[in-house]
Amino acid sequence: MTAGVMGNMAVGGAASLGRGQRPSMRDLLLTPRNIGRVADELAKMRGAAMKIGQLVSMDTGDVLPPELSQIMARLRDDAHIMPPAQLKKVLNAQWPDGWLRSFTKFDVRPIAAASIGQVHRATLKDGRDLAIKVQYPGVAQSIDSDVANVGALIRMSGLLPKGFTLSPYLDEARKQLHEETDYTREGAQMMRFRDLLKGDVTFAVPDLQDDWSTPQILAMTYMDGAAIEDLADASQTVRDQVATDLISLTLRELFTFGLMQTDPNFANYRYDQTSRQIVLLDFGATRVIGAEINDLYRQLIIAGISRDAAEVRRVALDIGFIDGTTKPEHSDRILTMIDMVFAELASKPVIDFADTTLSRKMQAEGMKLAEDGFVPPPLPIDVLFLQRKFAGMFLLAARLKAVVDVRSLIAPYLA
Repeated sequence: MTAGVMGNMAVGGAASLGRGQRPSMRDLLLTPRNIGRVADELAKMRGAAMKIGQLVSMDTGDVLPPELSQIMARLRDDAHIMPPAQLKKVLNAQWPDGWLRSFTKFDVRPIAAASIGQVHRATLKDGRDLAIKVQYPGVAQSIDSDVANVGALIRMSGLLPKGFTLSPYLDEARKQLHEETDYTREGAQMMRFRDLLKGDVTFAVPDLQDDWSTPQILAMTYMDGAAIEDLADASQTVRDQVATDLISLTLRELFTFGLMQTDPNFANYRYDQTSRQIVLLDFGATRVIGAEINDLYRQLIIAGISRDAAEVRRVALDIGFIDGTTKPEHSDRILTMIDMVFAELASKPVIDFADTTLSRKMQAEGMKLAEDGFVPPPLPIDVLFLQRKFAGMFLLAARLKAVVDVRSLIAPYLA
């Protein structure tokens, strides 16, 4: 991939010089041809390379320059699936000899494919209807090199702000990816959520099938449901309720459970039209949220809603949104953005997520920060993942054009 991209850059640079122009590395790198090549190769690599691409694309908002996001955005649902022969080899290595005799049906065509594994539907002779997530071979072993390579690609692009320290984020991504390849850990987290939501008729969580699960295979009960974003065509009542339920769950994860599934990818939520339940999937990115972070966010919300600017500044410093190195003009702009959110909550406790006025204003402020050379301070990783989850819920509610009484959802947690 690198050789091909560099070759394209050399040809483009020579052509520019021939026209008497001095080409920039950025312009030579970010051609449509190169962008397409990078995305295609990362999709073929699957694994950590594709996962990092998905994370960097920041489907939770227009954070990065559009050229870099364009490279990565295609990777959210564009994995290359395992061919049947490779799938059989993986299953033979993980399961006992003659395993196929225990099944009445095993569909070799995956019902879902992502960066680390693909999911197959199967039926056991004892009647169990299963969804079986099978990890791509070699994924865990390639994480460290893949992360290093994608980090090099990001740095080579020249698109990140000068002075921005990428290494801590790559280190955390590497750690998270190693955790996500441990399907035993994911199965345990799935059962924790199943226990936490026991008796809750709003949500459904698959049941772990221990006898067919291994560190590289996660077997669970199959749960039917439509893609959550397909509800954009549902009634306003259904859309409002689904968005309300998911925002409420996010608040419970933060303030009650101390445990959060931090990946807001829309594919991790489905809707069962029959039971009217939201099906929760994929618990690989589940994180424990410490009491200190929990309390800081509670303090921030209380200060923001009461419009206490001095207290908001103090808590923003404690959380890490700004620090002692942040220029005063940048701190003021960040605090203005925070105030925009709470001003909206104060004036409109019932939020119409179809109204994009606030998000457009926030984006404009963010662009001004970037143009002024703002370098974000190194955020605590828990805060980064929390913000990603919040933004994901915002985007999903906006996709559904939902109307939600957010103030009422928040109120119980502010005592």
